[in-house]
Amino acid sequence: MEELEGRGIHMKNRVLVVVGPTAVGKTKLAIEIAKKINGEIISADSMQVYKYMDIGTAKPTLEEMQGIRHYMIDVFEPNEECNVAKYKEMAEECIEEILARDKIPMIVGGTGLYINTVVDNIQFSETITDWDYRAKLDERANSEGVEVLFKELQKIDSEAAKKIHPNDLRRIIRALEVYNSTGNPISYHNELSRQKPSKYNFTMIGLNMDRTDLYKRIDQRVEKMFEQGLLAEVRCLVERGVSLENTCMQGLGYKEIADYIEGRISLEETVEIIKRNSRRYAKRQLTWFRRDKRIEWLDMNEDLENIIKKIMNYLDAKDYFI
Repeated sequence: MEELEGRGIHMKNRVLVVVGPTAVGKTKLAIEIAKKINGEIISADSMQVYKYMDIGTAKPTLEEMQGIRHYMIDVFEPNEECNVAKYKEMAEECIEEILARDKIPMIVGGTGLYINTVVDNIQFSETITDWDYRAKLDERANSEGVEVLFKELQKIDSEAAKKIHPNDLRRIIRALEVYNSTGNPISYHNELSRQKPSKYNFTMIGLNMDRTDLYKRIDQRVEKMFEQGLLAEVRCLVERGVSLENTCMQGLGYKEIADYIEGRISLEETVEIIKRNSRRYAKRQLTWFRRDKRIEWLDMNEDLENIIKKIMNYLDAKDYFI
């Protein structure tokens, strides 16, 4: 397959985005593409941003990176919080740095909210933070249940409620906070911010595969994580003083092991629950990404070289290179 020697960027500020469900093979494919298009990778994974969380987040090793520079990995301490606004700000700084060196930024990951915030140029400066109101909502969630807050969100912002999982307490609270602070629903603010186009030219590629094969890969990945020492990784975090209530500990795999550490479930149950929750997460990811008609989907059941060839042909057809 032809490398991009002698080719140049056809249009300034190009950014390639690669999305898909967990375990579909985004990392491996993206690295191969990066080698061919002089790209560097910006992780779009809400848990890979945290240090010391390698196994459970499936961070690529230095060997797996094959010399391709990666960004937005290991940038926060576990006791810090990375939110979507911070991610957008830092990811755009990474994009600028990569473009300044005449390379192609590649945003790769499965955290749909983080990806869409960058692609759709969603702004956060218009809304204020009300810590007291957040605390009150958090107390209500503990005493009345998350479903009560979610029903309130459905009443004031049905559009936002369609995009937020009923158990996603942090995003429910944030949506209610925005409405309480501004008098307008968060979907209204998001729509306003989308009217200001991004200065980047995004090309989006989605990866998927047969559902049975994907679920098998997910189960195998979870088993491999335990073989690699996921349990020890979580124990080390606890020994470092990371609270089980911290944001990073709410990540898939970590919260279930936290339950095991506190004696609420057995190890065997822990493994099966992580598999089940990972499959459910993959389904939610696909639901999120399939709404975006800008994404060009590719079947990962095909041979990897053939998939790479299709991507290169797709980019060429879009006048990606000259």
